[in-house]
Amino acid sequence: MARLEEILARLESSLGELGGEPIPLSGGITNHNFRVTLGGEDYVVRVHGRDTDLLGIDREAERMACGLAAELGIAPELVAAFEDCLVTRFIACDPVIPREAAEHAEEIARALRSFHDARATLPARFWVPDLLEAYAVRVRERGVRLPEDYGRAAAIAARIAAVLPLQNPRPCHNDLLSSNLIRVHGSNDRDGVLIVDWEYAGMGHPCFDLGNLSVNNDFSEADDERLLGAYHGAPATDGQRAALALMRILSDAREAAWGVVQAEISELEFDFPRYARTHFERLNAAIEQPQLEEWLAAATA
Repeated sequence: MARLEEILARLESSLGELGGEPIPLSGGITNHNFRVTLGGEDYVVRVHGRDTDLLGIDREAERMACGLAAELGIAPELVAAFEDCLVTRFIACDPVIPREAAEHAEEIARALRSFHDARATLPARFWVPDLLEAYAVRVRERGVRLPEDYGRAAAIAARIAAVLPLQNPRPCHNDLLSSNLIRVHGSNDRDGVLIVDWEYAGMGHPCFDLGNLSVNNDFSEADDERLLGAYHGAPATDGQRAALALMRILSDAREAAWGVVQAEISELEFDFPRYARTHFERLNAAIEQPQLEEWLAAATA
């Protein structure tokens, strides 16, 4: 709370006098989020967690991505960004659950495509094989032994990277959990889904965003067909389906490794070891699918 009070005092000089008490918002795992009234206007103030650079977060890339997404109409307006916080315009909205994300697959696909196609270069690179290596170093530096599943995740990530290399990096979100999607209705003349929390944004593989969205929101095969069709503007090919399946696996590799690191560095009250186990289990189940070798042979971006 001391950090929040200092941040709000700083914001008052530019956004106006604080009105009422900040209201905590749920949904954040890495940060603390608050609805705050300043100068009679409502904002969302996100106080960054400590040591988030160890997770591969680049705050300048986040600021640029958030601003770009707002300009494209797929995210709330960026109001201010500092080293310790980010401020966006508050928009009346409802949380999105995985089933609802699937229902909006086409809309989200088009939003992602607009971001991927934007003429922008973010000052950060996001590629899961690199992250797994960096995360492993940070855990070992703390004298902690990596779980056995970590090596298996790194090995399959390397195989996926070999068939779907990061050859043409594009601006990507890279963290499409349902908690990072909001549904607005009649707000600012817009209905539909907006994408929030761009802190893992970086130059990455567009297919990863699709796989990340699909697996984190429990998309069915029919949902994936709609996602791919809307994204590519044509019926999905076998190569695109295979790429999506592999990127779903790569997403779980990243989430599991992220949970391992967070368990060592985070000050937030969250069961990160359980989070890691959940994603390792889903990754292992996917690796054992008989179609894996077919996906690796057929995948195309």
